Amino acid sequence: MSGGEVAGILVAVFWAILVSFLAVALVRLAQTLRATTRLVTEVTDQAVPLLADASETVRSAQTQLDRVDAIASDVQEVTSNASALSTTVASTFGGPLVKVAAFGYGVRRAIGRRTPAEPERRTVLVGRTVPSARRKKRKG
Repeated sequence: MSGGEVAGILVAVFWAILVSFLAVALVRLAQTLRATTRLVTEVTDQAVPLLADASETVRSAQTQLDRVDAIASDVQEVTSNASALSTTVASTFGGPLVKVAAFGYGVRRAIGRRTPAEPERRTVLVGRTVPSARRKKRKG
């Protein structure tokens, strides 16, 4: 065998080894691509219904928020109406009620003065008699 033939055989063996490594790498790459494709298909199959559910949930939440907004505006209107009503009632009935209460108080005082005076009572304190005039000063 000559040097050229040995070099040719070495180059052929080298190329055979290189092609074998490349073939193994390509086979593994193809397996990885198949597994990735399968994974993407499964994720897509699960994600589409989840996205539909999420979209429905967002629509439902928006509907509920619209209802809450309507309720809040109704409550605000009722509050302002109640405030106006209480102001009207206070201005309409407040003055006359105060006058009726004052009149009743005056009548009670007048009736209280017309009752006959109680007979004078004496209080005994440890052996001493205190006239009613002094007793009233102490209470008063």
